[in-house]
Amino acid sequence: MELRNQVEWAIHCCVVLSGFGPDERISTKALAEFHGVPKEYLSKALQALAQAKLIEGSLGPSGGYRLAKVAEKISLLDVVEAIEGKKRTFRCEDIRHNHPCLDPKAKRDRRICDVAQAMYRADEAWRRELRQVTLADLLKSVGQHVDSGLLERGREWLLRK
Repeated sequence: MELRNQVEWAIHCCVVLSGFGPDERISTKALAEFHGVPKEYLSKALQALAQAKLIEGSLGPSGGYRLAKVAEKISLLDVVEAIEGKKRTFRCEDIRHNHPCLDPKAKRDRRICDVAQAMYRADEAWRRELRQVTLADLLKSVGQHVDSGLLERGREWLLRK
């Protein structure tokens, strides 16, 4: 399974936005330049986040994006699903019934196959892990690992743009 690069961009942008107050907005252009990613593609990711009601956007000279709710209420899973959708990462085609030695008159096994069960459990474990990490958790971690002066310079840079 490989997630689109927009997932990474969306998570980084949400973490950045979680460091700003409710009256502060950051433009798509500033976020794209800050992360060194194409504005057009980032814009699509931000629109998906807005449709999922994770961020709010406004137009105009002081427009831009902000979080739509507090960072403690937005999980990594929320962001991933806003970009990738909520469907499972594995789709069972039930190919076990294609076995050439099966009696075609025999009753088909209707239970979920063992392969699908294992894959569904793995998918749920992955989602459970992402559900447990919030933007607030990531912002706190960034604050512990990134020089506070660099964080402040980045914040000021984004607000100037």
